[in-house]
Amino acid sequence: MTPLPWWKNSRGELFVLGQFILFALIIFAPANIPGLPRWGEPASSAGKGAGALLLLAGLSLGLAGVAALGRSLTPLITPKEGSRLLERGPYRVVRHPIYSGLLQMAFGWGLWRGGWLTLLFSLLLLLLFDRKARREEEILLKAFPGYGAYARRVRRLLPFLY
Repeated sequence: MTPLPWWKNSRGELFVLGQFILFALIIFAPANIPGLPRWGEPASSAGKGAGALLLLAGLSLGLAGVAALGRSLTPLITPKEGSRLLERGPYRVVRHPIYSGLLQMAFGWGLWRGGWLTLLFSLLLLLLFDRKARREEEILLKAFPGYGAYARRVRRLLPFLY
């Protein structure tokens, strides 16, 4: 069977394109909208501290998710042939640890920079990853018989919260 063209988004290609655009905006766009006041003290120092913690936590969680997936890693919403349901390691804490780690890093970067605009782009990334995860889970429910029970036990994107 011939796969549909990428612009039909049958395997989540547009989600991947959107996330890379948002990553570029989070990293390289101005931190704030011109005219908005910059963060003063103590908010700036608190933001740097909280941002550093989120950056480290997100990097750790994301890398653990990548390591656990191994050869099954794909940026698309369709699992690779021969993949199996993971419920160990970081997947015990959150169903999408790579997305979760990237979100923690995005918000951490926004706090570190003291950037309202960076935080806004991070919020858009959260919305995109939430939609991508929902579409992915529709596929995973069909691919793995135990996914429904797993999804009822483990949070989607934010460990222990959501």
